[in-house]
Amino acid sequence: MDRTQGQPEPVEQPATASVPAGTAPAPPGTAAAAPGAAAPASVPAAPGVARIVTLTAGDFTLTVNPVDGSEIEPRRPGTGGSAPAKRDAAGRAARDAAARPPVLPGPAAPAPPLLARDEERERLVRLLGRGRSVRLTGPAGSGRSSLLDAVAAACTRLAPDGVVRLSGYGHQQPGELLYALYDAVYEAPRERPERAQLLARVRDIGAIVLLDDLEMGGAALDELLRATPECAYLLAATPDTRAPSDDSHLEEVFLAGLGRADCVELLEAGIGRALTEEETAWAGDLRFASEGLPLRFVQAAALLRQRDERNRSRAEDEHDEPGVFDERPRDPESVPLPTLAEAAAPAELLASRVSESARAALRIASALGGELPHHAHLPALVGDTHADAAVAELLGCGLLTPVGTRYRLAAGVLRQLEEAGYGDTAAEEARTAARHYAWWTGHASVTPERVAAEADAVLAALAGADVVAAVLLARTAAPAFAAARHWEAWERVLRSGAEAARKAGEVAEQAYFHHELGVLALCEGRLDRARAELEASIGLKGALADKRGTVAGRRALALVADREKAGVEVSPPLRLEPPAPAPAGGTAEAVTAALPPVAPAAPTTATTTPMTPVAPVAPVAPVTPVNPVVPVIGRSQSPASLTEVFEEAFPLTHKPAPQTAPATGYAPAPARRPRPRRKPALLAAAGALTVVALGTVMALAMSGSDDPRTPAGGDGTATSSTPTPGASAPGVTDPSGNVPAAGPGTPAPEAPDPGSPETTLTPDPNRPPRPPSRKPVTPPPSQKPSSNGPKPPSPDPVTTPPATTPPPSPDPTPTATTTPASPTATL
Repeated sequence: MDRTQGQPEPVEQPATASVPAGTAPAPPGTAAAAPGAAAPASVPAAPGVARIVTLTAGDFTLTVNPVDGSEIEPRRPGTGGSAPAKRDAAGRAARDAAARPPVLPGPAAPAPPLLARDEERERLVRLLGRGRSVRLTGPAGSGRSSLLDAVAAACTRLAPDGVVRLSGYGHQQPGELLYALYDAVYEAPRERPERAQLLARVRDIGAIVLLDDLEMGGAALDELLRATPECAYLLAATPDTRAPSDDSHLEEVFLAGLGRADCVELLEAGIGRALTEEETAWAGDLRFASEGLPLRFVQAAALLRQRDERNRSRAEDEHDEPGVFDERPRDPESVPLPTLAEAAAPAELLASRVSESARAALRIASALGGELPHHAHLPALVGDTHADAAVAELLGCGLLTPVGTRYRLAAGVLRQLEEAGYGDTAAEEARTAARHYAWWTGHASVTPERVAAEADAVLAALAGADVVAAVLLARTAAPAFAAARHWEAWERVLRSGAEAARKAGEVAEQAYFHHELGVLALCEGRLDRARAELEASIGLKGALADKRGTVAGRRALALVADREKAGVEVSPPLRLEPPAPAPAGGTAEAVTAALPPVAPAAPTTATTTPMTPVAPVAPVAPVTPVNPVVPVIGRSQSPASLTEVFEEAFPLTHKPAPQTAPATGYAPAPARRPRPRRKPALLAAAGALTVVALGTVMALAMSGSDDPRTPAGGDGTATSSTPTPGASAPGVTDPSGNVPAAGPGTPAPEAPDPGSPETTLTPDPNRPPRPPSRKPVTPPPSQKPSSNGPKPPSPDPVTTPPATTPPPSPDPTPTATTTPASPTATL
C-alpha cells in the first residue's frame, strides 16, 4: 500500500467505505486486478485514507490534497534546484519493461513475423547510428509498430542514454513529450521542473527516441527537435500527419505494402498450414484490394482460422451415426470463404464469431471512443470473472493494436462496429465505466502512476458519462493525475469536471475545480488565467461560507500578485529631446510647412525643412500691409469654461477690429465687412410672432360684454374690430392674389359701419375663437341690412381681376377675423 499522510482532523480523513467481501487491496507491484475486478461497477466506493502528495514544481512546493484542494507555497531556500541523476542500465531496463503493453493472461499468442522489412530496418539503424533523425511514414496497418520493435532491439547500445520509447498519440504540442522524455531518463519521482529548467536538462540527453503514432508537425515538431539536439529520433506517422518544415532536415522512409508471395506467407503463418488453390487465389484478390497492408492479412488469417474451426466441428458431427428416427443421413456442409467485401471490412464478421465476453469488451471500447480498458478492469465492467482473457482473443483477431502501454481498436474497426450496432448502448457503457473508474482512482492502493497509465480510458469515460458520474470521476481522478505529474490530463479532467459541476448545480465541487485550475496555471506561469480561476473560486467559496478554502485561495492569489509585480518591467519616462538650435552663420533657416493630409481621415502633419535664402535680383516694392482679422473677443489663451466658449461663439456686441495706421504714401486697405450672423434675424422673427399673439389676445380682452345678434335671416357671424392697416377696398384682392370665395348658397357677410354697435361685439364664450391668420383676409362686399325689414340676400361673389397691392410690411400684423355668433343671443 502506498505511503500516505493523514491529517488529525476528521474532515481530512473520511470514514473508510464498505468494501465487498473477499476484496483485498493489491500490492503496488502486481497488476490492478483486485481493485478493478472485485468492485461492483454500479456502486462507487470512497477511498479509505486521503492520499496527500507533495511535489516540487519550479519555484513552488505543491501539496496535492484531494479533500480540501491543493496548496501552493514558495519553495524553501536550499531545497531542490539541482539536476537529478540519470538512470543506469538497470533502471533503463526496468523503465522499458514498464513502457511495454501489459502481459495478457493465458498462453502467449505467437507474434506475426516481420516480412519484407529487412532493407528498411537496416537503413533505419544505419541512419540512427549516425545521429540522423528519420520520419517513418506508412498508412495505418502497415506494420510501423512492429518495425519500431525491431529497430529498438538493434539500437540498444548506440546511445549513452539508451533507447526511449514514447507514444505521441493525442499530443499536438511538444511540452508533454519533453516531460515524458525527462521522466524516462532522470530519476525525479517528485519533481516537475519549470520550462527553463526542463529545456536545460533535456538538452543534455543523448538517446535514441522512438516516437510512435506521431500527430504533430511543422513548428511544433521543430521545437521538439531543437530542444533535444543530442537525440536521434525515429518518428512513425501516417501520411495524413502534418509534414515537417524544410529546416528540420529529416530523412524520409516510406513503408509500402507487401508483395503477393509475402501476403501468402503471412496467411500461412497465421493459420498454421499451407493454403489451398482456392485460398491462394482469394489471397491474391485480397492483396490487390487492400494494397498489401499486413493488418488486413492478420485479420484474414483470423477469418480462415474461424472457418477451419467451424468446418472441423461439422466434420466431427458427421462421424456420429444418424438416429433411428432420422429418415436420411445428414448432408455434409462446409463454411465458404469470406467474400472480398467481408475481408476488406472484417470487424463485424470477426466479432460475431468471438466469445460473449469479447463482444462485451468491444461494446465498452466503442463507447470509449476506441480505448480498451486494462484487462484487469474487464471482469468488473463485463460481469464475467474470465473476461480478462478477451483481450488476447481480440488481439489475435487483429481487432486491437498496441498504443504505448495500452490497447485500442485497430484502424477502421471502430467505424465498422458502430455500423454493426455496437454503439447503441454507448451512453450506458460510458456511465458504467465512469462509476467504476471513480471507485478505482480513489482507492488508496492504486498508485498515481497506474492512474496515469489509464489516462486515455478515464478521459474517454469522463466525456461520455452523465453530469453526476462525471463530477464524481473528475473529483477522484484529478488529484491522482496531479500527483503523477501528468498535468495535461489533470487540466482536461478539471475543465470537464467544472463544466459538469456547473450543469449539476454542485457549487462546492465547482469551487474546487476552479481552485485547482488556478493552482495549475500558477505553476505553469500563466498568471492571467491563474488570477481569473482563483477569483472565481474565492467567490464561490465565499458564497458557501468556506473560510478554510477562502484562505487557501487568497494565499494562492497573493502568490499571483507577487509574480506579477516581479515580472512587470518598469518602463522609463518618456522624454522629448529639445529642438536643435539654429546655425550661427545664418546659412540655413528652419521653416515649418504644413502638408495637406493624404486621406480625409489622416491628420495634417507639419515638417521642418531647412530652406536656403535666395538673394533678390531686383529691389522689391513695398507691400501694402493687410489689417489682420481679429476675433470678436480676443484671448491669448483658449477658453476654460462653458461661459467663455458660448461668449466667444455668440457675442453680445460686435467689437471692431483695431485699425492699423497706414504707411505714408499708401492708401489704407478696405476693412473686411463682418460676416452677418443669423441670430438677429431669428430674434426678429420670434418678436414678430410674439406681437401677433399679444395683439390678438388684447383685442379679445378689450371687446365689450354685450353680445348683439344679427337680424333674422343673417349668417349669424360677428366681425372682430381689430384694425388691419392697408386693408383692401371692396373688390380688391389680398396681397397674395387670392380672393376668398363663399360657399354655394351661403350669403356673404356685410361690412359694418365704423362706430356702429356691431363693431364692439364680443365673441360667444361658448364657441372658441378662430385662430388668427397671418394673411390679411378681405371680406366680400355686402349690403347693409335694413332695420325695418329682413336682410336681402347677398349676390353671388364674383371674382374680380387682381389689382396691384402695396408691398407687405416687414412685420406681420393681426388680421380681421369673423367669429360666428351664438344663435341664442338677442340684440
